[in-house]
Amino acid sequence: MTTGLGAVTPLGVGVAELWQGLLDGRCGIRELTGEEFAGLPVRVAGVVPVDVAGLLPRPQARRMNRAARFGVLAAREAWQDAGFDAAGAEGAGLDPARVGVSVGSILGDASVLVSADRALRERGPRAVPPLTTPMTVPSQAASQISLDLGITGEARTATSACASGTEAIGQAVDRIRYGYVDVVVAGGAEAVVTPAIMAAFAAMRALSSRGVGEVSPSRPFAKDRDGFVNGEGAGFLLLEAEEHARARGARIYCEAAGWGLSADAHHMAAPDPSGKGIALALRRALRDAGAQASDVVHVNAHATATVEGDLAEALAVRAVLGGGVPVTALKGHLGHLQGAAGGVEAVATALTLCHGVVPPTIGGTERDQDPDIRLDVVRGSPRPLPDTGDLALSDSFGFGGHNAVLALRRVRERA
Repeated sequence: MTTGLGAVTPLGVGVAELWQGLLDGRCGIRELTGEEFAGLPVRVAGVVPVDVAGLLPRPQARRMNRAARFGVLAAREAWQDAGFDAAGAEGAGLDPARVGVSVGSILGDASVLVSADRALRERGPRAVPPLTTPMTVPSQAASQISLDLGITGEARTATSACASGTEAIGQAVDRIRYGYVDVVVAGGAEAVVTPAIMAAFAAMRALSSRGVGEVSPSRPFAKDRDGFVNGEGAGFLLLEAEEHARARGARIYCEAAGWGLSADAHHMAAPDPSGKGIALALRRALRDAGAQASDVVHVNAHATATVEGDLAEALAVRAVLGGGVPVTALKGHLGHLQGAAGGVEAVATALTLCHGVVPPTIGGTERDQDPDIRLDVVRGSPRPLPDTGDLALSDSFGFGGHNAVLALRRVRERA
């Protein structure tokens, strides 16, 4: 069961900022004005608008990379939102060995290694900070969340490109399902808005060439979409075994019902245009949740606003679910949060089920939608969630053909 939510995104710090921003159709994509980004062909990104280091004790913040700071803040929010004591596992009366952490991250924070290399070249080996290595590894967010909350059961990291956050949540579902732990803080954290990463994505011609304007430069499913917008942030679910949550009278957002994985085996950077790999992950998520296509009332799409990726996902969704399920995509609001995307989008999907409202997709109007997509993309304003059916799917797909789909189920009040 999902009993807590936490987020740090380009729309602000906290789940309330994320949810209200999505409902209002706000865009968190900004121009990169720092001197280090001057001269880059693309200078827009979805960046967190707050100095998160200032929200943590200074000695603690100095030992964390940027992604870990995002992760700790989002995990803390999910932890406390679930009703647990801020002091951590023992303070909440939990057995720390029965609590886990599961985080998706591709690189974590690429800037740490870049800064260390620059210091080495300019000032010699003594200038390299001693914590460079532990602050560079993608597992830093998981370890820092474990330290912050006193969690000793396990601290896992999933690295599967842009599917990482969703895979981390799926792994957590299984760890609870098979009895290894009772509670898991699960999601994704990433901070890769750096000059080198921006330049590399631009060299691939993967990024949108548009600047910030009245319409988001990230335009999921639109006929004039021209690439994704890089972004950063973190999103976490607090997952509990049902009997554990019920025994303590926890407020439940939704059930984490199942998940599915697949691989395209097609290309290192491009999706299989047939959408077969994505469709396989969708079917596996349905099967793992014990559900059928007719149970699905909503899809939170990966939809990065690349020409090939959006079309492949649309083909897969139509093949498995048909074209009538309400679909929304958040990357017009946020940009593409990389390994954190699945975590943040899972938070939004849980809120959609809990509140019965589907946020709109921004970055174009219904008139601007690609006619080849043929999905019911929610645009303009929020839409009530259909009352029949209980399942929502959150999709994530990544470079190298990684596909992951999370199935969340609406929890109706018991009689």
